[in-house]
Amino acid sequence: MSAVLVALAVLPLLAAALSLLPGRWIAPATSVTVGLACFGLSLALVPVAARGPVTLGFLRADAISVVFILGTAFLYVTAAVYSVGYLRGEHQGAGSARYLRLFWVGLNLFAWSMLCAPLMDGLALLWIAVEITTVVSALLVALDGTRSSAEAAWKYVLIASAGLGIALLATIVMYYAGASVLGPSYDLAFAPLLQAGAALPHPAVQLAFVLAVVGFGTKVGLFPVHTWLPDAHSEAPTPVSAMLSGSLLAVSFYAVLRYYQIAAATLGSGFPRAVLLVFGMLSLLLAALYLVEQRDLKRLLAYSSVEHMGILAIGVSFGAPIAFAGVLLHVLAHAAAKGNAFFGAGALVRASRTKDVGRIRGGFDRLTWTAPLFLLAILALSAMPPFGLFRSEFLIVAGGLGSSRFVPAAAMVALVTLAFLGLSMATTRMLFVPAQDAPGAASAPRGEPSAWMVAPMVVGIVALLVLGLHPPDALSALIARGAAELGGAL
Repeated sequence: MSAVLVALAVLPLLAAALSLLPGRWIAPATSVTVGLACFGLSLALVPVAARGPVTLGFLRADAISVVFILGTAFLYVTAAVYSVGYLRGEHQGAGSARYLRLFWVGLNLFAWSMLCAPLMDGLALLWIAVEITTVVSALLVALDGTRSSAEAAWKYVLIASAGLGIALLATIVMYYAGASVLGPSYDLAFAPLLQAGAALPHPAVQLAFVLAVVGFGTKVGLFPVHTWLPDAHSEAPTPVSAMLSGSLLAVSFYAVLRYYQIAAATLGSGFPRAVLLVFGMLSLLLAALYLVEQRDLKRLLAYSSVEHMGILAIGVSFGAPIAFAGVLLHVLAHAAAKGNAFFGAGALVRASRTKDVGRIRGGFDRLTWTAPLFLLAILALSAMPPFGLFRSEFLIVAGGLGSSRFVPAAAMVALVTLAFLGLSMATTRMLFVPAQDAPGAASAPRGEPSAWMVAPMVVGIVALLVLGLHPPDALSALIARGAAELGGAL
């Protein structure tokens, strides 16, 4: 299994290098092939990590990290397939060769950085990997070369860099805490820190955890450091938006989880749970309110991502094993649902030639496949049965009620319901209202832009149904092991 870790860390880099070669089909064929390979490798890790960690040098995969790797690998391959059709219709004129080369190189590097982050065995290496995701994704946000995309990328870089500066300070403080017990040569690896948890200085660990939540929370999109997220998701190319929402935010939350484990081992779970509850509730409240009045389709989905990151933070704050299991399942289900939602949004925007929710109409008339698949993705994001997010949120709420957190659990249900109203109202208008009711809609093209853009959505819906109805036994064992690790098991 050690070779699997190396392959996951190397193959996307190889795909990025091959994408620089001339030839129209080399980059897409390589990207799709490597994406499939990485997804297969991540599946191979599932039964192994369910039994215990796999390590090789500075690479380490345990149950928690494999959940995030699996979600990233799934989005990697589906986004690569979607991009084949997405780029075919968008960039065919002068200068297209350079754009396509940059896109495919960036997509593979982005996937590489997000696959590597959960594989890093140490807080310092994890910070470096998350920083690399920022650099690559900011370049992809600005790839279209418009004034608005450049502004969004610049805002993203400024806010994320400030946040990661705070996260670096958290890393330094945690190094101080670890070095006071383990000696100055300590390298910030996870296992020794967790084993020495009870002996670590409490004030330093408290400070490091709060700094980590604020710092990495900037990349997660937690309130109040979320302001870059709607702009970046709105302006990035659609496949990149899907990976930003479905994977990048989750990978950044993975870093918060690692600090949570250490803080819980040192301080007990009360303090870190309280911190996450505050940030999670505020994020969920903000997202629910913005979803009700949002007018830009991709920004609508971006605020939905803020909502779901808030749910993850609240789930961890409940501290119950069943809630931890719901959080890990939520990571996977959100990746599939948010990928599908952005893929559908990309087709709707292309068919209507606008991102304005008020002008997108007649989705079912124009897009006979994408429209129902997009509707199913929105229902999945709204935690409707039988999809995976219903199962995960049910587990989280059950964990809250089981741990006597009645008020936070009830507040979470109420805010999720409010968010559903915002999503459902916008979706109903876009898909069911006749196209002629929107200005300029009559001249818009009809029919699916490409079968390449539909196929990943079908796969995503299948994945959501599997996660909701009956997750495979190996995956259930992995999630159970991950929940135990979050609860303090080594």
